Amino acid sequence: MSILSRLFKIGQAEANTLTDKLEDPIKLTEQGIRDMKSDLDQSLKSLAEVKAMQIRSKSDIKKFEDSSINYEQKAMAILKKSQTGDLSAEEADRLATEALKKKDENDASAKRTKAELQTFEASSTKLDLNVKKIRSNISQWENELKTLKARIKVSETTLKLNKQLSETDSSGTIAMLEKMKEKVDQDEALSNAYEDISNENKSLDDEINEVLKEDTSSDSLEELKKKMGV
Repeated sequence: MSILSRLFKIGQAEANTLTDKLEDPIKLTEQGIRDMKSDLDQSLKSLAEVKAMQIRSKSDIKKFEDSSINYEQKAMAILKKSQTGDLSAEEADRLATEALKKKDENDASAKRTKAELQTFEASSTKLDLNVKKIRSNISQWENELKTLKARIKVSETTLKLNKQLSETDSSGTIAMLEKMKEKVDQDEALSNAYEDISNENKSLDDEINEVLKEDTSSDSLEELKKKMGV
């Protein structure tokens, strides 16, 4: 009954959100599994005890049946002694009667023990089914626990991500990007300005060398054209 109550609490806890839950579903599930394992240990212990009684009952039945046969054989042997004259008829009847009483006692004990054995076998079957059911439940809830842990992890991650997104200032981010773009534009313009200044500050030698370089290129071009017959 305690397990059903605890599992009901697990269902309630799982239905709540992570922020307003009253009890941790993982802890509740783990406790439920521990309770089921405790029940399993108790059921296994009971099953072992019942099986031990079954084994003992079978042994007792055989013992009673063997003893019954033995007393019957003794009664027959006593009566034979009376027939051969080794024992008086009166004494033989008395002893044979006592032997048959012992036989009846063992028959009754065997019958009673057989009835007990049937009870033990029924209990053993019931306990065996209970053990299998508990083992199945443990396996099921261990798998449920793995799924639950994964779901909670995903929920926590999603919650954290959504919280981060909700706290992000989109307008501030856009303004920051605009400022960065403006700075880049300013840096590019400044670079172009320095290049223009550099060109304006060329020396006379630089200008002469540049012109001569251009003439040389022209002469080389003319020579190449002559070689090609152009």
